[in-house]
Amino acid sequence: MKAICTIHLDFETAEKAKKVLRSVQADDQGFVTSKVTGKTLEAVVESSSVASLLHTLDDYLACVSVAAEIVKK
Repeated sequence: MKAICTIHLDFETAEKAKKVLRSVQADDQGFVTSKVTGKTLEAVVESSSVASLLHTLDDYLACVSVAAEIVKK
């Protein structure tokens, strides 16, 4: 079974979205495919099980949260 989740995160500006993407993209390692369209960061997370998907989502969103806080400053 393959579990897939698509996340759309809207930022105040396209530049902020791009900065967050650059910050987290190094950790994608084949589990996450991400891009910026306008002010939206889109990430597609794929995993072999729901439990693994949830773990990957938790890690990814934690990294995005930290990067977004840094970009605010």
